[in-house]
This record gives sequence, C-alpha cells and structure tokens, in this order.
Amino acid sequence: MEILLFSPPRAYRCADELKALLEAFNRHGITACINRSFAQTIEEVAGVKIPEPQQYSSMEKDFPQAKMLICYGGDGTLLEGVRLLGERRIPVMGIHSGRLGFLMNVPREGIDRALAEIRKGEYTTVTTPLIEVEGDFLQKPDYPYVFNEFSIQRSGASMISVTACIDGEMIATYWGDGVLLSTPAGSTAYSLSIGGPVVAPGCACFVLSPIAPHNLTMRPVVLPDHSEVIFKVTVRDDRKFFATLDNRTFSIEGEAVFRLSLSKKSVLLVKLQNISFYDTLRNKMMWGLDRRDETTPPAGSKE
Repeated sequence: MEILLFSPPRAYRCADELKALLEAFNRHGITACINRSFAQTIEEVAGVKIPEPQQYSSMEKDFPQAKMLICYGGDGTLLEGVRLLGERRIPVMGIHSGRLGFLMNVPREGIDRALAEIRKGEYTTVTTPLIEVEGDFLQKPDYPYVFNEFSIQRSGASMISVTACIDGEMIATYWGDGVLLSTPAGSTAYSLSIGGPVVAPGCACFVLSPIAPHNLTMRPVVLPDHSEVIFKVTVRDDRKFFATLDNRTFSIEGEAVFRLSLSKKSVLLVKLQNISFYDTLRNKMMWGLDRRDETTPPAGSKE
C-alpha cells in the first residue's frame, strides 16, 4: 500500500521523532512517498536517506496509485497539503506533531494504531466542504478555495469598513479590524479566537464573525451554507488591507468586492474508529479539567 506523506521542511524535527515515524510505516507494510523537501530534512536530521523513487515533486500528479495523503505537523500543514492536492481526490489524514491542532486528530503516540486501521481499511471518510472565493485581487489566487476561513483585515492603524450582504440582502456594515467567514472545520481556528461558536462536523453552515468591531453589539452569525456572501470593503485614502484564504495572505489596495459561496469541490477527511470530534474537542480545550485536583498548592498558600 502506498500513501503520500507530506510535511513542511521548516518545522523543527529531531532524529528520534523522524526515525520512529518511518519505522511505524515499515511495521505496517505501508510505503510512504515523501515530498522532496521533507525527504531532505529526514536525511539531514536523522541520517536516513529516502530512496529517489519514493520522493515526489507534485502531490497532484506523482504516484497516481497512492491511496491517501497523510500530513505530519500542525493544522497549517494539513491546510497546505489540501491545497497542494489540487484536483486530486484522495482521503486526507493528519498526524499531530505541532502545538494545538484540531484538524490533526491523530497524536504521535497513536500513529501505530492509526496505521493499523488504515492498512486494514477500517476507516471511513467525511466529506468536508470548501468555500470558493472570487473578488478584486491584485493577483488572482491559483487555488481560490478555503478549508478553514476567509478573512478581511486592516493593515494599518485605521479601521476599515466591510459591508456584508447575504443572498443580496445587507446584514450589517462592520467597522473595526475586519470580518471573517468560517466553515465548520474552521470554527476551531481563527473564528474561535474572535468569539465564534464551535461547530460540529456535518453542520451545513458558515459562521460570519466581526474582528474587533468598533460597535460592541456586533456578534457572530450562523448562516446556511447555500448562502452567497458578498463583502464590500471601504478604506480611507485607498489604503491597503489584507484578504486571507486560510494561511495565504493577499494585499489589496483601495475598495474591493468579494463573493463567497459553497464550492462544488470538497475534501475527504479520514475518520478513524477510535477518534471522535468530541473527544478531540474535550481534550484540546481541556473541558472538564478540575484544577482542584491538582496537588500543587495555589500561590500564597501556607501548605
């Protein structure tokens, strides 16, 4: 069985970690076809040379027989991997080696169990929708889709004005740092940090959230995912602002209009039998943790 293994070379790695990862694939009879930059990192850090026939340059075209893409790193790694897949439609799974990652739901200590289930075919896939973005970019994105979120953000000290229309009907004009539209998958990312709700997988919706609004009564709004969302951006003196598609940032000058809608393109995420969204959410967010159970006395205690 062949899979595509993707990881960016920029992340910190240690030799033992990389050797353990490769050994896990070997134990389960899975051939890992590795992106060239990561293969070079493995050789430099761990002293293990990946054979040339197991390295790829194009995730979209090379190794057409590969059954799955496994991304190793943080959530940004999975976002990058999904983008590099292009039009190729194979299941995607994330192994977490970063900090706080919700998309990478397989921890390093769970690699063996995950690979065993994959080798036996004991997994399902979940179709995850993408948002398609059109608008007044100075340079059109080569991949006009977002997995997590699309955002508009100011670039200087001055506020920007973003008018949002849903299916042709104006909902509000947001004065502040900007605005963000999130998918359910992105609800635990930037959307969560600006006060948006956690959305369970399978919910057919978008979340529209203001970013640091000047009017404190502004709140996130949950929309059906068949809505067409239009953002009209107004800035003073033709100043610049930023539009982001997941982890890609584009500088925009002057006023602009962006249209967002549910894309026909989607991503297949691997769902393992022993991992649930709610388990991941509870563990990552440490919900239910009772600090009274800690043995260390609080600061100032006489104990």
